[in-house]
Amino acid sequence: MNLLHDACENWGFFQVLDHGISTELMDEVEKMTKAHYKRVREQRFLEFASKGESAGEAARGTEKGRWITEGGGKAAENLDWESTFFVRHLPEPNIAKLPDLDDDYRRVMRRFAAELEKLAERLLDLLCENLGLEKGYLARALRGSQGVPTFGTKVSSYPPCPRPDFVKGLRAHTDAGGITLLFQDNRVDGLHLLKDGEWVDVPPTELTQLFFWLAAPSDSTNLASQDYGKHTRHSIVVNLGDQLVVITNGRYKSVLHRVVAQTDGNRMSIASFYNPANDTVIFPAPTLAKEAGGSGTYPRFVFKDYMKLYVRHKFEDKEPRFEAFKSMESESAKLIAIA
Repeated sequence: MNLLHDACENWGFFQVLDHGISTELMDEVEKMTKAHYKRVREQRFLEFASKGESAGEAARGTEKGRWITEGGGKAAENLDWESTFFVRHLPEPNIAKLPDLDDDYRRVMRRFAAELEKLAERLLDLLCENLGLEKGYLARALRGSQGVPTFGTKVSSYPPCPRPDFVKGLRAHTDAGGITLLFQDNRVDGLHLLKDGEWVDVPPTELTQLFFWLAAPSDSTNLASQDYGKHTRHSIVVNLGDQLVVITNGRYKSVLHRVVAQTDGNRMSIASFYNPANDTVIFPAPTLAKEAGGSGTYPRFVFKDYMKLYVRHKFEDKEPRFEAFKSMESESAKLIAIA
């Protein structure tokens, strides 16, 4: 538990090894995801890329898959080299409506999402325990008026890039929501996080000091003797989002992370986001605010309002977003006082 607490306070990332999701299911997810890319998305990506390259350089311009070109050999600061689609699980699933997914893939993704949802809630309860909060507090804090969170999965492929010096796989950002659970490629790296001003690699098959073993103590007492390559093959990388920064009153971090495009290999990334419902009111937990002197360091706001700001400034520092809501909160207080 101390290791988990340290990871949340100082890294904003950790890796879960014995998480309870069957390796057989994860192997199915990986196999079908990579097959789906080869069958449906690869040729589209190559066609878009070739159009851009014929004009000089190319990169994906929006999440809808539109590509644009830039001349002059300058780095593409506003573009990402990725092919992606999004599956919504809660509150209203959309997987049945997504084109080009076969029935077996839909079935496997539903099973995987159900396991990830349970894992997210287990992890949130462990965070509650470390923070001295009532069990279930963090999960409830994300659920909104209907009693359910927003939960969805971004399925991404990062194909080989001929100009990784020109374009990022995914630009540096923090995640907007609650907690993110990532099943990443076991062979192709590229994920980095920012720690103390330096970019740190989050390798796909090596143990880093970010890990947390979610198992009974008897299963993890002799970590030095474990086969880490075997265990991390099916690990889940977890990172905290901006809303947990607010709810924990700054105790826990959301950190900048990015994907660096690679010249070789097609990197798979399946990131599932356990986020607040749109109408959730986000504010520091009173217990943690009291520990900090009686008032929250962070503002109170509605999650959907935060997202409106986030989509315009995703690839910028998060602190100005918090400051914008603090300013609005201060102005509202002044108007109330005048009235």
